[in-house]
Amino acid sequence: MPWISDIRMDEVTQAVENLKKEWSQAVSQLEESIAAIKSCGKSGKGTEEANSLPRLNGSAQDALQLLKSLQFRLDLLAQQLPTFEEVQSGQATLESWDEQYKKLRASLRNANLQAKENIRKAAQEERELLLGGGEESTIRRRNLQTKAGMTSAAESITESLRRSRQMMVQEVERSASTLATFDESTSVLQKAEGEYQGHRSLLMRTRGLLSTMQRQDVLDRVILTVGFTIFSLAVLYVVSRRIGLLTLQRKLADAIRSGSLSAEDIVAKALPGPAAANVPAPAPPIYDEL
Repeated sequence: MPWISDIRMDEVTQAVENLKKEWSQAVSQLEESIAAIKSCGKSGKGTEEANSLPRLNGSAQDALQLLKSLQFRLDLLAQQLPTFEEVQSGQATLESWDEQYKKLRASLRNANLQAKENIRKAAQEERELLLGGGEESTIRRRNLQTKAGMTSAAESITESLRRSRQMMVQEVERSASTLATFDESTSVLQKAEGEYQGHRSLLMRTRGLLSTMQRQDVLDRVILTVGFTIFSLAVLYVVSRRIGLLTLQRKLADAIRSGSLSAEDIVAKALPGPAAANVPAPAPPIYDEL
C-alpha cells in the first residue's frame, strides 16, 4: 500500500537524523578525550597522569568504534532514502564523516605523542626533585608512591569495567543478530509452509485428475473392446452370408450347365404353388438347320 511505503520512508529519514545527532555527540566526546590526552602531564604530576593515560585512550577508542558503527549504519540507510536528492545528500554526509573520522584519528595519535612527551618531562622533573634529598623530598616520595598505588588500582578497576562493558556490548550485538537470524528463519519457514500447502492442494487436485483419467481410460478400453467385438462379429456374419450366397449361385450355375436342373424347376421352387401355373412355358429351343 502507498501509505505503508510513506511511513517506511519517514522512519528511514528520522533514523538518519538520529544518526546525525549521535555522530555529533560522539565527536564531542572524542574531542574531549583527545583534549584530556593532549593535556596529560602538563600539571606536573607525570606518574599519576601516566597511569590515567590508558583510561583516556580506552574512552577515545570506544568513541572511534562508535563513529565507525554510525558510518556503517548511515551507509545502509542512505540507500533507502525516498528521493534521489536525499540519497546524494546522505552520500555526501557519509564522505564528510569519513574525512572527519580520519582527522580525529590523526588528532588522537598526535595527542598521545604530546602526552608522552609531557609525561616524560614531568617524570624527569619529579626525579630531579626526589633525588634532591631533604624532608620535603621524602614526604613527596611517599605521597607519590601512595597516589601512584591508588591511581594504579583505580585504573585497573576502570580498565576491567571497560572490558566488561565491551564484552556486554558484544554479547548484546550478538544476541540481536541471533534474534534477527531467528526472525528471518521464521519468515522463511512460514513462506515454505505456505508454498508446501499450495503444492499439497495442487498435488491433491492432480491426483484426482489422474484418478479420473485412469477411470476414463478403463472405460474407453472397455468401449473399444466391445465395439471391436461387435464389429468383428458383424464382419464375420456378412462374410459368412456372402460366402453362402456365392456357393449357392455356383451350385445353381453348375446344375443348369449340366442339365440336371432346368430353369422351370428353379422358378417353381422359388415361387409358391398357384403362382407357378401362371408362369408361361418357356419357348422351345430353336435349332438352326443347316
